[in-house]
Amino acid sequence: MANDDYKLEDITNEAGRSLASNFIQNIITEDIKNGKNDSRVHTRFPPEPNGYLHIGHAKSICLNFGLANNNGGICNLRFDDTNPAKEEIEYVDSIQEDVRWLGFDWEDRLYYAADYFDKLYEFAIDLIKQGDAYVCDLSPEEMKEFRGTLTEAGKESPYRNRTVEENLDLFDRMKNGEFPDGARVLRAKIDMAAGNINLRDPVIYRIQRGTHHRTGDKWLIYPMYDYAHPISDALEGITHSICTMEFEDHRPLYDWFLDKIAYGVEKYGRPQQIEFARLNLTYTVMSKRKLRLLVENGLVAGWDDPRMPTISGLRRRGYTPYAIRGFCERIGVAKRNSRVDIALLEHCIREELNSEATRAMAVLNPLKLVITNYPADQVEWLETENNPEKPERGTRLIPFTREIYIEADDFMENPVKKFFRLSPDKEVRLKSAYIIKCEEVIRDEESGEIIEIRCTYDPETKSGGPKAGKKVKGTLHWLSVRHALPAELRLYEHLFKEENPDEDEEADFTNMLNPNSLMILDKARVEPMLQEAGKEERFQFMRQGYFVADLESKPDKLVFNRIVSLRDTWGKLRAQKE
Repeated sequence: MANDDYKLEDITNEAGRSLASNFIQNIITEDIKNGKNDSRVHTRFPPEPNGYLHIGHAKSICLNFGLANNNGGICNLRFDDTNPAKEEIEYVDSIQEDVRWLGFDWEDRLYYAADYFDKLYEFAIDLIKQGDAYVCDLSPEEMKEFRGTLTEAGKESPYRNRTVEENLDLFDRMKNGEFPDGARVLRAKIDMAAGNINLRDPVIYRIQRGTHHRTGDKWLIYPMYDYAHPISDALEGITHSICTMEFEDHRPLYDWFLDKIAYGVEKYGRPQQIEFARLNLTYTVMSKRKLRLLVENGLVAGWDDPRMPTISGLRRRGYTPYAIRGFCERIGVAKRNSRVDIALLEHCIREELNSEATRAMAVLNPLKLVITNYPADQVEWLETENNPEKPERGTRLIPFTREIYIEADDFMENPVKKFFRLSPDKEVRLKSAYIIKCEEVIRDEESGEIIEIRCTYDPETKSGGPKAGKKVKGTLHWLSVRHALPAELRLYEHLFKEENPDEDEEADFTNMLNPNSLMILDKARVEPMLQEAGKEERFQFMRQGYFVADLESKPDKLVFNRIVSLRDTWGKLRAQKE
């Protein structure tokens, strides 16, 4: 499973089938039926390159590309790069990699808002000439004061009635760098008494010096998102502009700009903005600003830290494109915001890896066990299955010797009720090997700590032996001491200890970080075949969970991340409901 491409065709096909019954698809179906936009379907995914994509963006990616695939249409990838202060080429590259890794292809349709800066400037000039835009000298604080509230109308700027000639002159001088950053803005002239506060003369352009990753130092003024986005959609011939619910109140402004510049974009068609509920996930935050703070303040090990909800973090954690897309399919598309239990995401990866992951033996906290009646120098190679869910995956050989490791937790000198593992005078089976019986416990003379268990084995209880069918209640995984390889295992819990860490916007969300979100086990041992594990290759470590070879792993220093434990709380809840 080192290469995820084996399922990309499957999940691309699934995207179309899974989106057949949602309200956006119903709108598109009706549009096609009525011949709207010549029955074309053209969507876009428009990320801002100011950080890495997260699982919420994955939902949008699946939706936009899936709707296009489902309706014989196409989907663009367009970067909303209108703020050079926060954007970096690193983010541009990472976004493209994430979209490809999820299994989607924009073919030759890679665009940037920067591609349209010249046209956006020309349209702004036209708005000024039409009397629909003006240069305003109010400070940000004054502008906020003049804007009004949800219950009180705003006040008109004293600069609102400047002449067309004066506005054209000032806007040109803004472009040429005659004024400092923030000194003046270009605003749309709409209605300061509008019930929708977004229509109260919103800013179209601001002065902002900074080197842009594509246009360099050409521009000293940059368009605002609400202005650039609808025009970019129209210029690209987008038919259905899918966005999250926070833009619902911005839709009248989206349409206003298209109305005002219709003569400039009408040949490309008229895009329709449609909103859907964004993804909120328990025990995490979805604000790119907050995720960026975690990275910049060193509270995580980077954007691809396996505890992060970023696509790159989930990938490093061991999640697959198939699991993420399956998750996006299951949560569906709605208009009402809600919070999804992270247990469902974990269920999706468990469900896949249960059938796909190769089984392996690993001991997290080794305790030495000596089989006193086994030949001291003998090495026996025993056969074990690679995946019981898929017998066609075959078997492998594992070495068995006199001295083995078991989990320290698998032995209890004074066992509690229903402890079915190893204890004095009790028999258990070693996975794919023999039945053993505990005869003696060896302790450290100074600390009294148990350092060794001594057992005997029954040679007739091996598979194929006369007592192979003998029943015992416990089965343990194990490793040959002589052959076991040292490995660093990283165990992850939720990044936050609170279920809804972003519920209170006034609270410091970093105080809710889980101090136990990462545990590093540096004394673990794994079976020999894992020395050849490829990057991102996934395994089920028997009784311990699903693990993936980390990017840092190499033959002389094995590193594995636990993707998820074996316990499936979501699956249990679903079974109870059924």
